[in-house]
Amino acid sequence: MPPALRLAMIALAPVLLALFAGPSRAETPGSRAGALTGMQTADEARGWGGVGKLLLGERGFCTGVLIGPRMVLTAAHCLFDKETGARTPDGLITFQAGWRNGRAEAYRGIRRSLAHPDYIYSGEDELERVGYDLALLELDQPILLPQLPPFDIGTRPGTGAAVSVVSYARDRAEIPSIERDCRVISGLDPTLVLSCDIDFGSSGAPVFAVEAGVARVVSVISAKAEYGGRKVALAVPIDAPLALLQAEFAAGAEERAPTVRVISGGGAGRPESGGGAKFVRP
Repeated sequence: MPPALRLAMIALAPVLLALFAGPSRAETPGSRAGALTGMQTADEARGWGGVGKLLLGERGFCTGVLIGPRMVLTAAHCLFDKETGARTPDGLITFQAGWRNGRAEAYRGIRRSLAHPDYIYSGEDELERVGYDLALLELDQPILLPQLPPFDIGTRPGTGAAVSVVSYARDRAEIPSIERDCRVISGLDPTLVLSCDIDFGSSGAPVFAVEAGVARVVSVISAKAEYGGRKVALAVPIDAPLALLQAEFAAGAEERAPTVRVISGGGAGRPESGGGAKFVRP
């Protein structure tokens, strides 16, 4: 029998979901090739300045990534208040590009934000919503600094592929951390299961495929989980969902009003455990 996969949204308070996974490809020995490393110096952080902290008013932070001079990509659940299910007003969100040791390369407010149209921040099948846990944020001013070029988008990585994650998180909120060459363990459609080391605050962190020295965003961190007794991450493959989200954003679509019944959260301020739904995925 395959190991159970226990999931928790990486947010202000995690919500535990239980899933009895169907057959999946096991992780191969040694696939956890990378180690989580803090980028303490400017040299170590060079090239990754387009990743930044998203401050969510007074309630914590997530991680976001610049994919255009005005556009930041993150997880949709970061936009919602855990206690009420209400959207955090755009005016209370700040993107701090390349935040490191008390200073950012650029500070920007948020003019407009939009979650994926199929993402709903409630409901007992929240796990199935992880595949749509994606949001676009429009900055109030473009970032045009040469040291902060936006990242390009890549295609969905296959099982066994090496990826890298750059994130901020609880206990490492002041510097970006990178884990190189963690692995795609399995595809849990429409999500990816990764061996990457993530924690509260890593929500929205970009997952990169690096080829010939060029890093492209291929996924976004949505949730943390436990698989066979070890920590793993759930991530949203972004090629298809992002295209739809960009079309909705360009059309000026309004976000659906959230329902009140909340089962997950969105930042890194209060990592206490919550309740949550349990279900078996067919």
